[in-house]
Amino acid sequence: MQIDETDRALIALLSENARLPVADLARRLGIARTTVQARIERLEARGALEGFTIRRGPALRPALRATVLVSIEPRSGPAVLSRLKAMPVVEQVHTTSGRVDLIVILSAQTTEELDQTLDQIGEAKGVKSSESLIHLSTKVNRTG
Repeated sequence: MQIDETDRALIALLSENARLPVADLARRLGIARTTVQARIERLEARGALEGFTIRRGPALRPALRATVLVSIEPRSGPAVLSRLKAMPVVEQVHTTSGRVDLIVILSAQTTEELDQTLDQIGEAKGVKSSESLIHLSTKVNRTG
């Protein structure tokens, strides 16, 4: 898919604030509103944009975040993934190639909630081992 400089500028503006009205986007880009709307629709249709969202402010962000590196038993992937999806503290699960099979991102409000979830992951049937990395500070955050 070809993306020109105007598309890149449009995507950058939407990344900063997905709620900007089309008229504001058009004014900032120096193009017509109808052109902006057509470009957004084209970017969505071609899969370059998958939706618009908000970023949570500090007051709504979970107090604690952690990354858990998980190694699983052979052929236990679907069962482990199903168990992880059922845990409310689990925000993301990524399959990987390398020394671990899964990277699990957790967001908890309390240390107790985080501790319980880490125990549940370590004790889940099919999990060989897990290593938790507690996030201390965030230096770059583009996802909110």
